[in-house]
Amino acid sequence: MSQKNQRETARQNRKTRIRKRIFGTEQRPRLSVFRSAKHIYAQLVVDSTGSTILAASTLSAEIRTEIGELDKSDAAKKVGQLIGKKAVEKNIRRVVFDRNGFLYHGRIKALAEGARESGLEF
Repeated sequence: MSQKNQRETARQNRKTRIRKRIFGTEQRPRLSVFRSAKHIYAQLVVDSTGSTILAASTLSAEIRTEIGELDKSDAAKKVGQLIGKKAVEKNIRRVVFDRNGFLYHGRIKALAEGARESGLEF
């Protein structure tokens, strides 16, 4: 098994452990984060209905131009601020943070801090 497969398997195991305890409701949706090599994605999910309320990423039109010159951690913080702003506009203040098996470090941490700055609580 290659090192890449081992890392992905370890992340999937962490994700499974985390998701046993985390559940998004209408009052407190789940803020799910996915990190790829180039981009970062965040979405608010209601697990009882299986629906996504809103989403933001480094590919979002609202912040695409601002992100061009930033490094990946700063871009992740902007994505967190954007999803926080959108959530507050929809009167969503409390969420459950789902790091999706990624370590709470670097870009994941930056996104969470950006979301908190925008008024989200988790």
